[in-house]
Amino acid sequence: MTASQTAEITGLYRYPIKGLTPESLPRVPLRIGQTLPADRRYAIENGPSGFDPEAPSWKPKIQFLMLARNERLASLDSRFEDATNRLTIRKDGQIVASGDLETTAGRTAIEDYFTENFQPELKGPPKVLSGRDHSFSDVARKVVSIINLGSVRAIETMLGGTAVHPLRFRGNLYVKGWPAWSELDLVGQTLVIGDARLKVVKRIVRCPAVNVDPETAQRDLEIPPTLSRNLGHMDCGIYAEVIADGEIGVGDAVAVEAPRLV
Repeated sequence: MTASQTAEITGLYRYPIKGLTPESLPRVPLRIGQTLPADRRYAIENGPSGFDPEAPSWKPKIQFLMLARNERLASLDSRFEDATNRLTIRKDGQIVASGDLETTAGRTAIEDYFTENFQPELKGPPKVLSGRDHSFSDVARKVVSIINLGSVRAIETMLGGTAVHPLRFRGNLYVKGWPAWSELDLVGQTLVIGDARLKVVKRIVRCPAVNVDPETAQRDLEIPPTLSRNLGHMDCGIYAEVIADGEIGVGDAVAVEAPRLV
């Protein structure tokens, strides 16, 4: 990809609770070294993980309820309210649990729902975890994930024309305009979105979570093996770190910063 090729943001999403419903955002502030606001702010511990909220540190995703193993999570419709810290979970249109995640009573209400409804998948008592500004990301650094819709369309072709919902990839930014797979060559380069700057740090290796349809909660595709057979790897999407503050929104251009001449 050349520095002159730009993309356009078509969707912005955050995931306040790891494994639960994505929330669409029209615009969002980016801050140096941070995720999207409240992205993966909470997680639901699946058995004791050793996580200390007073000294939060990264834990592998197998310690939490997650789509890679717990596809039934996709059948829940959850909404998080920043002003009240309240999580409301609906199932088939009906409220099944609600609580302020910053209070013991509120967390207990959510934990009780999973205790009653997610057997035998539980390895121990489910527990809502928070670590202030900690992010329960799949990687140890605070990143923004970017999905190239051109690559998603290429996967559909690999699957014989089967539709692939982009939200299977649980990205923060969805962009159009880049050639398929060209984003994988951007590691080490800087993306420019208005005043914001993001340094691409890693390709995203896909796990079985992408096999789960976000609308039906069915594990109905085999995307990582398909990538491996066709491309020799299981990567789709990139992680980037925010290195300059700025506000971004749907419709904004994403440019690749030209390398400086020395």
